[in-house]
Amino acid sequence: MAPVASVGAVVMQAPTTHSLAAALNSVRTGQQTDVQFVPQTALPESEAYETFVYRTGQVPTRNNLHDLFNGLVWQIFPQSKSQLNRLHHAEISASRVTATRGPVRDAATLFDENGALLQAPEPLWEALLARDWHRLFVTLRPLWQQARLTLFGHALMEQLVYPRKNITAHVLIEPFAMDKNIHLDAELATKLSASRLAAKPFTPLPVLGIPGWWAANEAPGFYADAAVFRPPRVRA
Repeated sequence: MAPVASVGAVVMQAPTTHSLAAALNSVRTGQQTDVQFVPQTALPESEAYETFVYRTGQVPTRNNLHDLFNGLVWQIFPQSKSQLNRLHHAEISASRVTATRGPVRDAATLFDENGALLQAPEPLWEALLARDWHRLFVTLRPLWQQARLTLFGHALMEQLVYPRKNITAHVLIEPFAMDKNIHLDAELATKLSASRLAAKPFTPLPVLGIPGWWAANEAPGFYADAAVFRPPRVRA
């Protein structure tokens, strides 16, 4: 939760008569765009959420954990959230809202809800893409001191409030520079294109297996649970 913790602490202390939208509006980071948070009731029943956000620059917000984390991600990743919204709007404009989102909107929604970014040495990437969990988390465990996983998905953050072993992020298959000063939001926004997302460029990562993220993963046999740390699929 480190990327959103400081902003989140301020939001939760804002004197706004129990309105999460108002609390989020009271906090402004140096990176934030001009979006405003409004109560969920501002969203017309006949209009799609993403269309409303694009048209008005307003984000409908309920008083719950899910929308709290969504608002915090808007604060930290405004360029990337705006880019995802533009992609949704373009797809909706081209095909109108249907029961099926289509590959671009499916992928954009998946990343928005459950995405993560990994900055890591090449051996960790190789093990992750091979789903070689023992190598990734045991053999190469010391290398995680040089790595950084940044959560993006607000539903992912919500799940981690009540941690359980099988919580899995969808990591964007796009290495980012190891420089901790890199402007992740600006870099990520350039990588979120319709063509790229249509290919679903994600790989699963059970986040509570990351060294230092959960004390339980120090126990022998933690990574032997094949229901969580699943082997790669074998094609016929």
